[in-house]
Amino acid sequence: MAVRDLTGRRLDQYIEDYVVFDLETTGISAEEDSIIEISAIKVKGHKPVAEFTSLINPGSHIPAGATNINGITDEMVREAPRLEEVLPDFMSFIEGEILVGHNIQSFDLLFLYRAAEELLKKEVVNDYVDTLYMARACLPQLKRYRLTDISAHFQIGTEGAHRALNDCMMNQQCYEHMGKLLKTVEPEVCPQCGSLLRRRSGKFGEFYGCSNYPNCRFTRNV
Repeated sequence: MAVRDLTGRRLDQYIEDYVVFDLETTGISAEEDSIIEISAIKVKGHKPVAEFTSLINPGSHIPAGATNINGITDEMVREAPRLEEVLPDFMSFIEGEILVGHNIQSFDLLFLYRAAEELLKKEVVNDYVDTLYMARACLPQLKRYRLTDISAHFQIGTEGAHRALNDCMMNQQCYEHMGKLLKTVEPEVCPQCGSLLRRRSGKFGEFYGCSNYPNCRFTRNV
């Protein structure tokens, strides 16, 4: 089944109310692999107020490659609920909220879109902030932009990385730090979609292009 197009807009904003979320999966294919852990932290006024977390039994063997990354084994999920039992509660938890996550545009959201469509016949319409793009704007000095790299930059502990709830905790702190930086750099915002503009070079010279490309194709001359 082909994953449908994104419906929520990607925002590059520092907001005070949001839900940061993270998934752990059996692999990297949103069309073939399965969710084995789903976690989220609800934030109001920049402060965490509620958590959602659950292991998920995928109904199949968890490959060793996935276990090596996230530490989740077949035994750990043997008595866990199936995704169809967990997903309705998760969807209620995030309803009406802006989502925040790291590399979610290219990964976590694709798994969530597929699951919601297949199991609930619903679309996920939440706007979202992808902290990968935010980090590239706020921290150009970094060589790599993994969540652990950004956390280390802000001296945030990375113990337990690659478990969903721990990653949510790390990323929530990273987002707050980067949001304060974002307010100081005063970046230019795309007038069409609200994402940040990036200075780029093309065959006709330098120009400003939307960081939400290819979903948004706005450009303007330097």
